[in-house]
Amino acid sequence: MKTSVKPKKDQLYVRVETVMQDLQISKPFAYRMIAGWNEELKELGYTTICGRIPKAYYEKKIYGMTKE
Repeated sequence: MKTSVKPKKDQLYVRVETVMQDLQISKPFAYRMIAGWNEELKELGYTTICGRIPKAYYEKKIYGMTKE
């Protein structure tokens, strides 16, 4: 079975490295931010993945990332 890797723009999740780079913050702080967002998603009934955040939610939470 062949697995394909999605191009970065099509990925569903954002990892800690992207949060660090986008927000210019440290790795531990980026992990804390992701953990907080994941807690919000859990309260809304969503399944979460430790150390990752859905790209759509990330863009919604960070001012200026969405085009409205």
